[in-house]
Amino acid sequence: MGWRNLLWLLDAHRDRRVILTAALASAISTAALAETLSPEADACKASGLIALKQRSPQVKDVEIDLDSARIINADTKIEDVPIKTVVIGEAYIERAKSAKPQTFVCIIGDKGKALLTLFTDK
Repeated sequence: MGWRNLLWLLDAHRDRRVILTAALASAISTAALAETLSPEADACKASGLIALKQRSPQVKDVEIDLDSARIINADTKIEDVPIKTVVIGEAYIERAKSAKPQTFVCIIGDKGKALLTLFTDK
């Protein structure tokens, strides 16, 4: 922000709504970013939830712990299938009973498509 813009914003005769609007917009965008999962975690969650519900219909949701998640960029192949990312971390599988954390591994290929998502007890 230039010096003149700063003086314009701080000018006592200017409408204070400009400053409040800018501050509010900044706070809202920061909060929205904090709640957004990474695209990789989104893909793993979606594919894992579909697979879990096929085996156990009582599964309601999967929550990935982003603090524990490690997103590993890869540029490799398994046979002819390109592998772009591997995600490893903890997930909570919500069932009718209480959820315990489980370790998950997710392999992502081209265009962000989750190729494999595994969950295991610790």
